[in-house]
Amino acid sequence: MGTLDGKIALVTGASRGIGAAIAERFGAEGATVVVTARTVSGKGSDYGGQALEGSVADVVETIEKRGGKAFGWRCDVGDATSRAMMAAEVIERLGGVDILVNNATTAAGPGKYDSLTDDQYDRVFNINVRGPLELVQRFAPGMAKRGSGWILNLTSKAAEHPAGPPFSPLYANGGMILYGAAKAALNRLTSGLAAELSTANVAVNALAPFSVVWTPGAAASGLEKYRSLPEWVEEPVEGMAEAALALCTVDPQQFTGRTVASTPYLQETGRRIRTLDGRDFLENWRPVID
Repeated sequence: MGTLDGKIALVTGASRGIGAAIAERFGAEGATVVVTARTVSGKGSDYGGQALEGSVADVVETIEKRGGKAFGWRCDVGDATSRAMMAAEVIERLGGVDILVNNATTAAGPGKYDSLTDDQYDRVFNINVRGPLELVQRFAPGMAKRGSGWILNLTSKAAEHPAGPPFSPLYANGGMILYGAAKAALNRLTSGLAAELSTANVAVNALAPFSVVWTPGAAASGLEKYRSLPEWVEEPVEGMAEAALALCTVDPQQFTGRTVASTPYLQETGRRIRTLDGRDFLENWRPVID
């Protein structure tokens, strides 16, 4: 028996990286997983146009090969029409979801404050804040009606104020202000939603990596040049998946409205990291891209 037997879980941005890992881990625990992303098959790209491996079809196939159940839907969280169509189709076909993981994200790209454009601003806040809110508006009423549900928003340490002076080059060189501001807004959105959904027995929490998860998206984002910084630490993608599973099985009356970091949260709760297929504990790990 898996901890998510009988549950339907939807994960956005799940064609690769953290989203794919969460989808696989949930599938291993018995959930029917709705895998959504822009890339349905073949290679995809980030918002800068760089080609990236991974697709919805790949993740669905992996889950099914391990004995799980999954459906794939195309959804561009940055496009209001795409969000609406996906949600309507999922609700019509599956009757809604028990778990919503808002994982899809984007950064503004390189550049300091004086070079930021309206398009960058609109894209970052649309994908990181408006999209998650709209999906909550579409799926949470069904959870509330059933009297049970879990919503998890993927956030970032970039939402915290940079420590300094002196400031780390990661922040001083530009490219993080819009992303950090959007994730800070998402954190506040999380606690507000938790308060409003508390009487409906729906948990709403936010999860951040305690440091960088080295995924295809991270590699394409230009972070490579910062990997030699003294404070740089990487964590396994399995840690994020395990923490997501933990947060989507909590008692909504006891744990909601929180923003936690992955590995510290697992350590505090005494939970060990398992492999994505759920069969073993993760003893030694390497980044997705080395």
